[in-house]
Amino acid sequence: MSRLVDPTLLKQALVEADENGYRLELMNGVGIWEVQPAKRHISTAKRIEKSIRPDPESSSGCGCIAYQDLYVQFSDGSLKRPDIAIFCREPDEEDEAVTLVPEAVVEVVSRGSETKDLEMNPPFYLNRGVKDVVVVDPYTGQVYHHRLEGVRRLNTPIEIRLECGCLVNV
Repeated sequence: MSRLVDPTLLKQALVEADENGYRLELMNGVGIWEVQPAKRHISTAKRIEKSIRPDPESSSGCGCIAYQDLYVQFSDGSLKRPDIAIFCREPDEEDEAVTLVPEAVVEVVSRGSETKDLEMNPPFYLNRGVKDVVVVDPYTGQVYHHRLEGVRRLNTPIEIRLECGCLVNV
């Protein structure tokens, strides 16, 4: 059963959350609030986003288009704001949540959101068609690369080949 969120109410809630220094997500019908990320988180995400590029060994033709903190609304009504969402083409939406499912997502662990970042997010994304979920813990240097067939535990720095045909350095 689909539980799409009323766009007017959703936009109002998102604006109010941002104005008050919080990020709002809806995961499986449950609202999740978190404080805005700290400098370590922001600089890590920025560095990773700059590294995303097409894999010269891939013939996928993926554009490797990356956005930070872009709202993505999934078909079940869940609304997520991945630290980095990677698409093969530009999403159609300009002024509202994107409905195109990202090919890959990168999440950077923040203090206080370890459970969401490490345990809740990977299965959520994978179960909705995201092919690669990379979780980077800037405090430990651990990287968790999730795919449907399992998870690889890695250490930074490392280059990761994404299923869509992109490379990312974490």
